[in-house]
Amino acid sequence: MQLDRVSSIAAKYIGRPISQLPPVQPVHISSLDLSMGSFGGQGMGSGPSLDLDLLPGSSSAMPIMPFQGTGISDMDKSLMADVAANALDELLRLLQTNEPLWMKSTTDGRDVLNLESYERIFPRANSHLKNPNVRIEASRDSGVVIMNSLALVDIFMDSNKWMELFPTIVSMARTLEVLSSGMMGGHSGSLQLMYGELQVLSPLVPTREFYFLRYCQQIEQGSWAIVDVSYDFPRDNQFAPQNPSHRLPSGCLIQDMPNGYSKVTWVEHVEIEDKTPTHRLYRDLIHRGLAFGAERWLATLQRMCERFACLMVKGTSTRDLGGVIPSPDGKRSMMKLAQRMVNNFCASISTSNGHRWTTLSGLNEVGVRVTIHKNTDPGQPNGVVLSAATTIWLPVSPQNVFNFFRDERTRPQWDVLSNGNAVQEVAHIANGPHPGNCISVLRAFNTSQNNMLILQESCIDSSGSLVIYCPVDLPAINIAMSGEDPSYIPLLPSGFTISPDGRQDQGDGASSSSSTTASMGRSGGSLITVVFQILVSSLPSAKLNLESVTTVNNLIGNTVQQIKAALNCPSS
Repeated sequence: MQLDRVSSIAAKYIGRPISQLPPVQPVHISSLDLSMGSFGGQGMGSGPSLDLDLLPGSSSAMPIMPFQGTGISDMDKSLMADVAANALDELLRLLQTNEPLWMKSTTDGRDVLNLESYERIFPRANSHLKNPNVRIEASRDSGVVIMNSLALVDIFMDSNKWMELFPTIVSMARTLEVLSSGMMGGHSGSLQLMYGELQVLSPLVPTREFYFLRYCQQIEQGSWAIVDVSYDFPRDNQFAPQNPSHRLPSGCLIQDMPNGYSKVTWVEHVEIEDKTPTHRLYRDLIHRGLAFGAERWLATLQRMCERFACLMVKGTSTRDLGGVIPSPDGKRSMMKLAQRMVNNFCASISTSNGHRWTTLSGLNEVGVRVTIHKNTDPGQPNGVVLSAATTIWLPVSPQNVFNFFRDERTRPQWDVLSNGNAVQEVAHIANGPHPGNCISVLRAFNTSQNNMLILQESCIDSSGSLVIYCPVDLPAINIAMSGEDPSYIPLLPSGFTISPDGRQDQGDGASSSSSTTASMGRSGGSLITVVFQILVSSLPSAKLNLESVTTVNNLIGNTVQQIKAALNCPSS
């Protein structure tokens, strides 16, 4: 029986007395407590406490927004329709015109907007942000996606599906009002007022908030345009954004191709006011328009559509599955479980309103940042969760960093909790043609308990990569592998985000026929965010015990030092 087979090869993921770590730990934590992502019910102590806001709701909870019951006037609705129609006209011209509107960058070949030509062709009565801190970010990219136009349009016009498709970029999305539902039950002519928050996966980068109109129009058979544009409410209106970032006509043209593929051409165009200076580590990536640009959106879309296609494939491959996952239903259930793990991880790093990070001194110039929130979702451990993160720069290409983290043979070099134990992959599901896009079930050798496995998803595209993992006990893995609903399996993932540093080509010699590798190879180094989530099970108040914070601080510090040592980087 397949479950017996899984049981026979399963062993505990981490058999890890903290006492075996480098001798900087101020407190002892039992191995079982930490392996379950927990500090345990006792042992919190009564020492000094750290004031952190204890946030209500889970990490995935929407904030309570001030726009319940919109009450948009007919006059506003009429103006919105005009703004959307003009935005669509502008977007189509931006998508389909090259010179003089767009020129190729001499440094990296990206499309760059010629602002003089743009302002001449699209004169505006006023720039929304006239001050020296305002920057324009404009980018355009195109590519082929493995999904047809109707399916893509359906996702874009549903804020929940849109957020699910882009968990690494969209930290929050909500449709505030459907102003027009489209013609004959379809999406053509649909106009919505929406709210969205966009993120870079590091607590060093604030999210970008937008209230915007999204308008969808079928251009011809098999061809659709979707445009987003900010709408200027009067300052005293409930929708007037506190943060004055402004979305100029942006969006995509989706054109059907044979065999269920689409060609997608994407434009991102925003005016951004940096209220606080961009953190030094992310300045190049953000100011060159790479962090929130069209290339990142399109690369993420391509990868997620490949993942979705793999989810829908009916057959199973023993090469992929190692003979452990018995059926297509088991594969789909495992993929859904892993996707929820990814979504939870992305939400845990977000700086959206709900997450206020406190910086601890120590580790490096960035410091370790911590935040806590209450978990109430059925798919997460019940209690209070401490998220801790730091970001480091390393002079190693993103591709090499990604390969290092996802290779189970090098895991003992960075996983301070595995005590150097070797790790074996016992199940493998491919998520796309790139070998780095996969879900793995891992087990560690020579450990004291055999009831714990690691669920891991690794994913990579030209904008960056993730390696996310979570201890899951054997009965829970069996539920997913047998094809049952995995939505109540508790997950508390940790992991790494890796992105290019955004600097111009440093000539690090990276070369590959893979466009992903080539694009990431343009970067001189990597920005790596290290994230741990810990369940603090009995917290009577919002005062988190300093011993617990010190322990997680040291946990991240040890992990960073081991990463630097393994990749031959200086420890300074």
